[in-house]
Amino acid sequence: MSGCGCEVTITDRDQQQALIPLLAINGIMFVLEVGVGWYAQSTSLIADAMDMLADALVYGVALYAVGRPMIVKIRAAALSGGLQVALALLVFADILRRYFLGSEPLSLLMMGMGLLALGANVVCLLLIARHREGEVHMRASWIFSRNDVIANLGVILAGAAVAWTGSRLPDLVIGSLVALVVLRGGLHILREARDTPHP
Repeated sequence: MSGCGCEVTITDRDQQQALIPLLAINGIMFVLEVGVGWYAQSTSLIADAMDMLADALVYGVALYAVGRPMIVKIRAAALSGGLQVALALLVFADILRRYFLGSEPLSLLMMGMGLLALGANVVCLLLIARHREGEVHMRASWIFSRNDVIANLGVILAGAAVAWTGSRLPDLVIGSLVALVVLRGGLHILREARDTPHP
């Protein structure tokens, strides 16, 4: 509600103005993070990069749904959730590969990239905050942005733990937790899409 007692309405244009920068930020961060994660041999960074890719796809799908009928928005949210689940499973496969084949994660790169990603996702969270109680496709965007901040903090923690212990296990553990966050978010959105009334 506004100070004059009038209801604040969120228009299609408001949604588009929030989603376009979110799509751009996550797309750029995916490219940066997957490159650094590969070079740094970091499972947690790769997991976070996949999360960025999933979010970019989510925001793109949500942007497509703006202004369309509710059934399209529900299907867009369901597609977003399915993409999150699929990418989480890919990350788990990479974690298993690194567990058996070995890796030597670079802790300083992990922490530096984690901090950069955290800053980017805090901006995303602020941009999408007013839509967190909105339509299902926008609620999906809010949930993914919120989960990103948690994942970024995990990457920073993993980098610090690798530096402190000299072991790659913290990276594998945090990478698994980030993948679980992504998986949980995807399943949550699938449930919301299923339970949202539609004509």
